[in-house]
Amino acid sequence: MVFSSLEFLFLFLPVMLLAYFSVPWRLKNIVLLLGSLFFYAWGEPVYVLLMLFSITINYFLALVIDRSPGTAKAKAAIVTSIATSLLLLGYFKYAGFVVGIINDVFGTDITDPHLPLPIGISFYTFQVLSYTIDVYRGRVPAQHNFIALAMYISLFPQLIAGPIVRYKDIVADLTGRSHSLALFSEGAQRFVVGLAKKVLIANGIGQLWEAAIATSEPSVALAWLGIVAFTFQIYFDFSGYSDMAIGLGRMVGFRFPENFDYPYISQTVTEFWRRWHISLGQWFRDYVYIPLGGNRVSYAKWVRNVFVVWFLTGLWHGAAWSFALWGVYFGVLLWMERSFLATVLARLPRPLRHIYVLLIIMISWTLFQLDTPGQILGYLGDMFGLSGVPLGNAEAAYLFRSNLVLLFVATIGSMPILRNLNRRIGTKPVVQRAALPVAHGFLLVASYAYLVDSSFNPFLYFRF
Repeated sequence: MVFSSLEFLFLFLPVMLLAYFSVPWRLKNIVLLLGSLFFYAWGEPVYVLLMLFSITINYFLALVIDRSPGTAKAKAAIVTSIATSLLLLGYFKYAGFVVGIINDVFGTDITDPHLPLPIGISFYTFQVLSYTIDVYRGRVPAQHNFIALAMYISLFPQLIAGPIVRYKDIVADLTGRSHSLALFSEGAQRFVVGLAKKVLIANGIGQLWEAAIATSEPSVALAWLGIVAFTFQIYFDFSGYSDMAIGLGRMVGFRFPENFDYPYISQTVTEFWRRWHISLGQWFRDYVYIPLGGNRVSYAKWVRNVFVVWFLTGLWHGAAWSFALWGVYFGVLLWMERSFLATVLARLPRPLRHIYVLLIIMISWTLFQLDTPGQILGYLGDMFGLSGVPLGNAEAAYLFRSNLVLLFVATIGSMPILRNLNRRIGTKPVVQRAALPVAHGFLLVASYAYLVDSSFNPFLYFRF
């Protein structure tokens, strides 16, 4: 079940909210836990047991760490926690990938297990690890209430597509959050905006990308049109999901961290990664990069740290060499920017720096989304006119005209223009009481209408 499905919008969410606000405080966490497990089991009826196993074993390991800080017993417990979590993630997500490598290198014929990927396993595994590691570091006490911990890890708003919510950031909300009509209204408005971004923009422009990669008459113009479309699709899809998660969290009293900050306005790749998937970048910084020594080591070790983090970041997104290459690609760029390229970029006019970032990002999305080296090189060859395709054709012109309004809306929506306008006029009573509710109501009705009428509603994060 995904947030943009009719089942979620018309069945699960209304029933969940009605049940949650109907019970006394002492039962609210139980309702959220049971609802979240049902939400996950809707698409993963067997793998919900895997998540419960991970929750249970790490619940007891954290108690061991908390009761014996700094001892050999605590060290054994944190090693067990990390090893268990990574082995579960590795087995279910990367077993087939590793088997393929072994077969290719050694000429063996080991059978690929073809394991279905548990949805959201990368997200909830990182949340489990942040919890036990922070307990070991003494930054938070262990959670003695099993229901509260299980609810934190399985909480349906952020379970399948983030943001990656660290335990220390919401520990107070687990047992003492407040509810109000104002907070619920704020969350509902945020959810509607995220739904509209996902349904009205990402889904719509995603069909342009699908047309570009499925064409039998490629051209340079069509290749660029396609990658521009995917650049918008993945942003509005992912940031829309984060908006919906943050909104749902606020509706039930949680304040989740922001996950996107208009990344396509960035002037450097380094800035882009401060604005894109913020919770993932911060997780790798705090639990991998800094423990390796960060930048407080020799230059050679710092370079090693950068490439280790970005290789792992790539593989976190999917079990394929294309994802590893995507991570290394960004590792090289960030190393170059921090070593010497930032000085060069600082001398360029802002528009040129912006073009540089957008070009780098669009190239990166071909590595991210296309599966094989042949597909990647073929598409890049089309983009840069190296494969002998014409500069333009009738199909490219038709698709451009047909999607011109949507491309314009996506361009405006990827910049903070509307946010700044809302901040400027949103405090006026007439806007709060009339204009904003009407605007959100229109977005909600339009999103519902699209979902009822269209069958194109892809879920981009099944590989995560």
